[in-house]
Amino acid sequence: MKSFFRLSYWPEDKWGSHEFDPVRFPDPAGMVKKVHEMNAQIMISVWPKFYHTTGHFKEFEDKGWMYMQAVKDSVKDWVGKGYIGSFYDAYHPDARKLFWNQMHEHLYTKGFDAWWMDASEPDINSNASLEYRKKLSGPTALGSSTKYLNAYALMNAEAIYNGQRSVDPDKRVFLLTRSGFAGLQRYSTATWSGDIGTRWEDMKSQISAGLNFAISGIPYWTMDIGGFCVENRYVNAKEGSEDMSEWRELNSRWYQFGAFCPLFRSHGQFPYREVYNIAPPNHPAYKSMVYANKLRYRLMPYIYSLASKTYFDDYTIMRPLVMDFNGDPQVLDIGDQYMFGPSIMVAPIYEYKARAREIYFPSQTGWYNIYSGEFVKGGQKIVVDAPYERMPLFAKEGTILPFGPEIEYTSQKPADEITLYVYTGRDAEFTLYEDEGVNYNYEKGAYSTIRFSYNEESGKLTIGEIQGAYDGMLEARTFRIIWVGKDSPVGYNPDNKVDSTLFYEGKQLEAARK
Repeated sequence: MKSFFRLSYWPEDKWGSHEFDPVRFPDPAGMVKKVHEMNAQIMISVWPKFYHTTGHFKEFEDKGWMYMQAVKDSVKDWVGKGYIGSFYDAYHPDARKLFWNQMHEHLYTKGFDAWWMDASEPDINSNASLEYRKKLSGPTALGSSTKYLNAYALMNAEAIYNGQRSVDPDKRVFLLTRSGFAGLQRYSTATWSGDIGTRWEDMKSQISAGLNFAISGIPYWTMDIGGFCVENRYVNAKEGSEDMSEWRELNSRWYQFGAFCPLFRSHGQFPYREVYNIAPPNHPAYKSMVYANKLRYRLMPYIYSLASKTYFDDYTIMRPLVMDFNGDPQVLDIGDQYMFGPSIMVAPIYEYKARAREIYFPSQTGWYNIYSGEFVKGGQKIVVDAPYERMPLFAKEGTILPFGPEIEYTSQKPADEITLYVYTGRDAEFTLYEDEGVNYNYEKGAYSTIRFSYNEESGKLTIGEIQGAYDGMLEARTFRIIWVGKDSPVGYNPDNKVDSTLFYEGKQLEAARK
C-alpha cells in the first residue's frame, strides 16, 4: 500500500524549495512515521521545476544548469497570482547530482519511500507550441533540445535512481514519471498516462495505450483509475441520480481493469476515490472494487513472480495477444483484450450498462472461465457474460495459477499456504519466485524459485526442489491443489474444497489428478 503527496506541500511561492509549508505540515517526518506505522509507504511528488526566487533555482543558475528562456520571457504558471520559474537541465551529469542532493537533504532524510516525478516532458509551459516548447527546454548540456527533448524523463529518472542508491544502496528505488523514454525500466521507473478524463472512451483508450507501452519494452505502466479530470456532472452528482449511477459503474469497471495492470493505482481530482467514498458497502460498485482488490492481492505470488521475469528475462506483464499468439492472424488488431502474464486473458468492460462483450479466443489453445471453470475452445469469437461485479477473465489451457492468502499489504504475512489451480488439457509449468522484498540482494543471487510442472499424459503435478535461498525464507509451507478440467469445471473461490494438500519442506513432491 502506498500513500501519495502530489502537490503542493510547499509554500505557494516556493515551488522547488522542497520545503514543507510549516502551517499545513508542521512535522513532515512525524507524518511519514505515522504512515509507516499503518503498514503503508509514502510517495512524494518532486517536479524538476523551480521558482526563480528560490535558493535551489539559484544553485542551478550559478552553474549554468537552468533553462532560462521561461525566466527571460516572464512565463508565469497557473498557481495563485502566477509565478515565474523554469526547469533544470537534466542532461548535465552534475546537475542531476545537484537535483538529488537537494531532494536528499530536504525530503529523503524525512523518510519518504518513493518519488512521483511529475511534468517530466518537461512541462515548462503546458500550452506552449512545440516550437516554443523546444525553445523553453534548452539548450541542453548535450546539445539542441530539438534532438534531445523527449529523453528528459529518462535523464531525470537517472538522477534519482543513482542518487538514492548512492546514499542508501540496500533500499529499493521506485519512481513514477508522467512521461517515459526507452530504457526507463533500468532506473526502477514506471510511467503513467497523464491527466486523462473520466469518460468511458478514455478508459477504453487506456487498454491499447498500456499494450503499446508494453510492446515498446516498457514493462511498468499505469494510469489514473477512474480518470483524473472529472466531468462536472460527476462532481455534482446527487445520490439516486443517473450521473451517480454512471460514476459508480465507471469506477467499478475501471477498477476491475486496473487490478490487471502492472501497477494498480487509483488517482484523481474530486470526488474522493476511496472505495467507501465512491459507494456504500451494500452497493455492487463497492462489492466489485473490494473483490478486485482482494483478487489482486491473492494473486501476489503470481504477480511478484512475473515481476522477477521483467528483471531476469526482459519480460512484460501486460501483453497484447500478438506477443503470445502471433501465429494467429485474428489477434493482430485486437487492442481491447490482453494477457496478464502467460496465463490470464483479460477482457475489460468499457461501456456503460454493458453486461456482456465479445471476446476472441486465440486458436493455439483452449480457455477456462476463471469464475466458472467452463471450458471454451480456441479460435472463435463468443459473447460472454460480464455482470456488474465481474470483468471477464480466462485462464489458458495448460496453466498452473498460484493464489496466496488474503492480505491487505504485501508484508502482512508470508505466503505459507498457496492454492494451485491446475487448468488441465495441456502440459503446464510455472516458476514461483520469492526474495526479501525490500532490498537489492536479489542482484547478488539472494532469492528462491520453485518450479511447478504438470504433465497431461501422466496427470501428475510435480513441485520441484527449491532452488536458491535468502534471509527469512520460509522453511516449510502448504500447497493446496485444485484440478480444473473440461469435464470437471471449478470456478475460482477462496473457500473451494481442495483436491490435495501437500506439506512442502523444499524437496520434490508430486500430486496426481483425480
